Amino acid sequence: MCGFIAALTHAHMSLPESALRAGLSQMARRGPDAEGVWQDAGVFLGHRRLAILDLDSRSSQPFHSSCGRYVVVFNGEIYNFQSLKQTLVVRGVGFRTTSDTEVLIEWFKAEGEAMLSKLHGMFAFVIWDRQMRRAFAARDAYGIKPLYLANVPGGVLLASQVKALMATRLVSRSPDLKGQAGFWMLGSVPEPHTWFSDVKAVPAGGCVWIEDGRANASRRWLDIADAWRTAAKLPAPDDLGEVKTRVRTALLESAGRHLVSDVPVGVFLSGGIDSSALAALMAESGASQVQGITLAYDEFAGRHEDEAPVASEVAAHYGFQHHIRRIAQEEFMADAPRILTAMDQPSVDGVNTWYASKAVAERGLKVVVSGVGGDELFLGYQSFQSLPRLHASWRALSGVPGAMPLARAAGVLQSRRTSNNRWRHASDWARSMGGTWWLARSMATPEDLPALMGKDQANEVMHQFDADTWVGEMTGPLATDPTLALAQMESMGYMRNQLLRDSDWASMDHSVELRTPLVDSHLLNQLTPYLAAFKQFPDKQLLAHAPKQSLPNGVTQRKKTGFGIPVQQWLGNQGTKPLVGPKLSGWAGWMRQIAQAYQ
Repeated sequence: MCGFIAALTHAHMSLPESALRAGLSQMARRGPDAEGVWQDAGVFLGHRRLAILDLDSRSSQPFHSSCGRYVVVFNGEIYNFQSLKQTLVVRGVGFRTTSDTEVLIEWFKAEGEAMLSKLHGMFAFVIWDRQMRRAFAARDAYGIKPLYLANVPGGVLLASQVKALMATRLVSRSPDLKGQAGFWMLGSVPEPHTWFSDVKAVPAGGCVWIEDGRANASRRWLDIADAWRTAAKLPAPDDLGEVKTRVRTALLESAGRHLVSDVPVGVFLSGGIDSSALAALMAESGASQVQGITLAYDEFAGRHEDEAPVASEVAAHYGFQHHIRRIAQEEFMADAPRILTAMDQPSVDGVNTWYASKAVAERGLKVVVSGVGGDELFLGYQSFQSLPRLHASWRALSGVPGAMPLARAAGVLQSRRTSNNRWRHASDWARSMGGTWWLARSMATPEDLPALMGKDQANEVMHQFDADTWVGEMTGPLATDPTLALAQMESMGYMRNQLLRDSDWASMDHSVELRTPLVDSHLLNQLTPYLAAFKQFPDKQLLAHAPKQSLPNGVTQRKKTGFGIPVQQWLGNQGTKPLVGPKLSGWAGWMRQIAQAYQ
């Protein structure tokens, strides 16, 4: 896990080295173990290393292929690199290191961009071809690892963080109004947008060639949405026993893949099904001396939100070391400036992962496994039951003569009563599955934007807003089955733009690599034939029953809680009056601080 920056211009020109090194320095915490730079005419590749595989300096980057033609900067992990390496060894390829970086570049040498489909892992990289004088950049299919691109006069910049690009002072700070509006409405900036108009995210599962200082149009080498679209066209399996067996096998394999490391591995242990099942599968895969990390807060003591007692039960059940890290309001208030500085793009979430990663780093660990993605894959949110019903009911109601005008009028009255403008749109948004998801996930509406981002800027977004269009930009066409469509939106909207992005910046600020066995495109591909049957296993039963040694009853019978942290209690109202109703007003002060940090 690392951070990199690449500058690619015309051969006869170059960008200021001091500016590019400033961008590289911005990512020092992403890679405290080594810094490397390689330059050629019109090319600058800079890398900060967090050493996880092959800790020797021979694997530091930028890394050159054995023939010297290719140079790579790479962020992430290729979990199946050992099997890929053996294939190349059989072909006569020699290796100088035991790293996945060398395997990556040698496979590119052998097959070019066709090698992407062979990679099981999380990654973003840029490879420079010295002979053809062009670069190839790519990102993993889920978008676990970030990759941003900015066009500048005479060339292209790519980096692992938006703030690294901005630190060069070569990129305009002009706002991306749609990206900023997305933050206020959803709590995170939706890809491909960022806070700045001249910086875009390379699409998840996307790749792009850069030649003569220009980036060609990116293309998707893999679109995870195809899993849910395909599953919607397949008959649901009749043999539910086979579904359980296939899911267990795939999960056990994924847990094992994510243990590949030359340093110890920890696990975020919340006491919920996701992290507990992963801990059990890790133990079953042969993990030894795993350390479980749990956060605890005095505000939650003795309440259902307190995860420490159940997490301790899980750790004892599977023989893990367990560490409970208590976080108090005073610590948060002292850490808030650093959290805002670390936050690569504005997000209402991420504080919990930042503190969990802090606790991991305090134990001397550099790798941690997270249960993120369990709800999205195994339909764990309550909305997987309620939203398809709401959508179906609303469609039926829309066929009743005169019903929709009455529904709109009722929505207007309810919005006035609750100061929540989302009620104004309920009758229109709930007529589509994308709109229904937006209704549930959004924190504010277009009408609220003038108070949040200024009237002039908001007007450019308000008058062209359409919920289905915004959702479609994130997900592409939705699966025909409402539940599968919802899983697609949660995975490609909320999880990609918020949970995964927050996981990256929050963990890397503590020089910790965060791994996600439940967010894995190879796992998703294995499970695609069975996705339509998942709704027959409520409460994430498929995940809960995957370990051979059953989870404690305290986990399986516990009412679901989020990965919570009492930020609102700590902040209070911060002198901020309610802006747009109860869902956003409690976060308004914190969100304003986040937005102001980006001005």
